Amino acid sequence: MKLYINKPKEDWVVDRFIEEWNTMNFETSTNPFLGKKVIWLISPWTWKKIPFYVLKKNKVICTIHHIDEDKFDELEEKNFNSRDKIVDVYHVISQKTYDQVKKLTNKPIINFPFWVNQHLWKSIETTDYIYEKYSLNKDEFYVGSFQRDTEGSDLKSPKLSKGPDQFLKIVKELNQQKDGALVVLLTGKRRNYLLENLEKEKIRYKYFEMMTFEGLNELYNILNLYIVSSRFEGGPQSIMECAVTKTPIISTDVGIAGEILSPQSIYNMNNFKNAKPDIKTAYKNVQEYLVPAGFDNFNLAIKRLYES
Repeated sequence: MKLYINKPKEDWVVDRFIEEWNTMNFETSTNPFLGKKVIWLISPWTWKKIPFYVLKKNKVICTIHHIDEDKFDELEEKNFNSRDKIVDVYHVISQKTYDQVKKLTNKPIINFPFWVNQHLWKSIETTDYIYEKYSLNKDEFYVGSFQRDTEGSDLKSPKLSKGPDQFLKIVKELNQQKDGALVVLLTGKRRNYLLENLEKEKIRYKYFEMMTFEGLNELYNILNLYIVSSRFEGGPQSIMECAVTKTPIISTDVGIAGEILSPQSIYNMNNFKNAKPDIKTAYKNVQEYLVPAGFDNFNLAIKRLYES
């Protein structure tokens, strides 16, 4: 089946999904619907870039990664309703997003997480070289956060949906427990909020702005803890990546957290001190989403879409 996947403006996780779909999903070579057009709006806000008549004459699947309820105003609802007219089926990646989208449309909704590429994200047995490579002290306690925390509009305000203020509160507590032996590892762009506040709180950190996937995988493998502190999420994909790399992780109850992590690894801001990583459970639960099996739900859903 030939998918026409509309790409976003910026480099984002979906760019990797598109590349992996096109290079690793061998279902397309034997699919009886090869050549038929299904338009996959993997980035839902890009639908206006496709001529309306093209959308209407083809089957359209639209992925809704998550809905930030704090920002879902009348304009956002109007945009959703306009796009809804050309969507045949929605794809969501967690039960929480399913419940949100169900309130907004009568169209069919399919619910399953994105796949995870275990050839890219994997556990490394011998990690001594990683500490040396990045000038890190093996005796420190490393806490990771690899996602944006700052709004792009002013590069100063916290992106509250990602919960950087909550991350900061947890890290402050941990830093006291570790007697200052804690170091936060940050990657990616728009980390301004945490960089500024870690400086204020005199919490040590190392910032690797631009990292290859290989480098990110190496950092996962030396973390003592990865913290997801979001208020709203579709994934995040870091949960899958931590699970398959056997990285200790705790998370707020967002996105796919409840489907991959042990209940003891999920916290709120009243009980975060009691949260405990459970590497074994996370690794077990992520297995069904490894490639190529992780593509199966998508291929089946798209086949049924075209047969309907």
